[in-house]
Amino acid sequence: MPFDYRSLTPAAIATSLDADLAEAEAQMTAIIEAGGIRTWENTMAPLERVSRIAHLQQGLGSFMAEASPDPELRRAGQEAREKLGTWQVQIPFRRDLYEAVKEYADGAAEGDLSAEDIRLLEFTMRDFHDAGQHLDTEALDELKDLNTRLVELSNRFSTNIAEFEDHLVVAADDLVELPSNYVEGLTAGEQPGTYQITMAYPDYVPFMDNSPRRDLREQLAFKFNNRAVEMNRPLLEEALVLRRRIAEVLGLASWAHHRMKDKMAENPETVRRFYDDLLPALTEKGREELAVIAGHLKNDTGEHQPMSYDRPYYHTQQLKTDYGVDPNKVAEYFPLGQVMTGMFELTADVFGLRYTQLEPEGVWHEDVTMYSIDDAEAGERLAYFYADLFPRPGKFGHAAAFPLVPAHIDDDGQRVVPYTTILANFTKPGPDSPSLLKHDEVVTLFHEFGHVLHMSLSKAKYIRFSGAQTEWDFVEAPSQIMEHWCWRADVLAGFARHYQTGEPLPDDLVTQLVAARRLNGGLFTLRQANFGTLDLAFHGPEVPTDLDAATREMNKVSLFPYQEGTFYPASFGHLLGGYDAGYYGYLWAEVFGDDMFSRFESEGATSREVGMAYRKAVLEPNGSKPAWGMLEDFLGRAPSNKAFLKKLGI
Repeated sequence: MPFDYRSLTPAAIATSLDADLAEAEAQMTAIIEAGGIRTWENTMAPLERVSRIAHLQQGLGSFMAEASPDPELRRAGQEAREKLGTWQVQIPFRRDLYEAVKEYADGAAEGDLSAEDIRLLEFTMRDFHDAGQHLDTEALDELKDLNTRLVELSNRFSTNIAEFEDHLVVAADDLVELPSNYVEGLTAGEQPGTYQITMAYPDYVPFMDNSPRRDLREQLAFKFNNRAVEMNRPLLEEALVLRRRIAEVLGLASWAHHRMKDKMAENPETVRRFYDDLLPALTEKGREELAVIAGHLKNDTGEHQPMSYDRPYYHTQQLKTDYGVDPNKVAEYFPLGQVMTGMFELTADVFGLRYTQLEPEGVWHEDVTMYSIDDAEAGERLAYFYADLFPRPGKFGHAAAFPLVPAHIDDDGQRVVPYTTILANFTKPGPDSPSLLKHDEVVTLFHEFGHVLHMSLSKAKYIRFSGAQTEWDFVEAPSQIMEHWCWRADVLAGFARHYQTGEPLPDDLVTQLVAARRLNGGLFTLRQANFGTLDLAFHGPEVPTDLDAATREMNKVSLFPYQEGTFYPASFGHLLGGYDAGYYGYLWAEVFGDDMFSRFESEGATSREVGMAYRKAVLEPNGSKPAWGMLEDFLGRAPSNKAFLKKLGI
């Protein structure tokens, strides 16, 4: 166990953080005061220890802010996360530390360093440059203050989203066409015979997918797209101003130029070309799909113009009528335990692994399950993995993988076994049924487990390059590749069985489900592009003065009219959660994930040989090698977008 989460108290979180920060300060003082010749051991090694301290603290207090069921612990975690973030952001602004590391870098002999040593040194000097160490003291101080304030805004923004509560009250008659297990899981309203549809995904998504009541879908979407708007809009507006000023002080054209120069794309011009290459074909396909939805809407209501809140409902109806796929019926073949077993068996076979379920001790909630991951051939313990998959008040509201203890090599040359967890919000077990996953939830689980494998199989020496610490626009590629197995009949046949009868998912239904993968693929992808272009507009050289107008303009990419009176960027957590000027990375990484899976398709979808090649080329190096190089190592050629377009039928 990395920590005994059940014994944590707010005071313990604060005490642990203070002690670790004191140790980190001592390590940096030792670097600055080191006498004699600068060496790796007296300069870079202590700085790596500082990085370890920060990452381990993120797995303690900062994680509790997202996962603890105790509001006092969440609050203490939020305070610790903000204090840690503020402390971390100030490190590259320390002139004395910069001068010490620069002295070492100026005299370092590359022949004495490994490739990963050199990369760490280069990245460290890059951090100092990004902080403005090449500028005068006045500019450096301003950048320090601006970045410190950004940490405060980011933490408050995410906390406001997590803690925001709202709901739509509906009568029992409004739910007659929704699944009975869904209705049973809803919170009762204050008035007899009423129910609350909250903003939590297990409430919101099934309602939008299945309710024929367009008026209620509109009302619920309005509330959902206005989550935390009063609290978060001013925080977002301030953050955009601060980011623009940081770019100006650094002499860069925009925040996007600042954030992208260390990514695969390198600059926003490359991202615009990326979108320009894809959007024409996607838009043509999306218009064809939208016309079909418009026809269904006209038949049902007489209205001609579909809105964004119509898309999920008519997508579900098309699955049923055009493909014979009822997502709720399909879910009966995907009980969570079975899906987990199938996912483990698949990845064990492909990547040479062995999983064992353990009795969890010291976990933060009774829903949490725990597993070990071993190398099947060598018997080496590679990692531990937690799964916390059901919603509860105050918990992180989406699905994500969190590193609690990142893999790295310690001072004794031993690999530290990593701990990771998935936080998700799948449907809870009912009185008479287990947790039944919609197929898109199966895809989500596989996606997040891709992050877990990326973190678990890491062989990077330094914590700076461990797990998902790659270029930020590559970080989703190992998750995108995992999604492909969820659409293969041969894979689904291995674990999709009815939770009551044990009967396998019928062959014809598997065929239809897989065939439906392309359904409305243009519109789904344009939705992603809408978010990415909005992010780019907010952070590009021409920062909009009217955020509503910019949001409305970028919404045109989606092909749906804008829902007036809403401002969804206020609850778009990625804007202040690390994906600023980087949301394009989801679609970018999907292109490369599809390209990587094309090798599996050509050589064997569950080939151990290809799986091990992928493990060694991508999952083990992590950020210790450039992403472009890892791609070419695995593919044996330059990457392309052909597989991505083929997947969409383009």
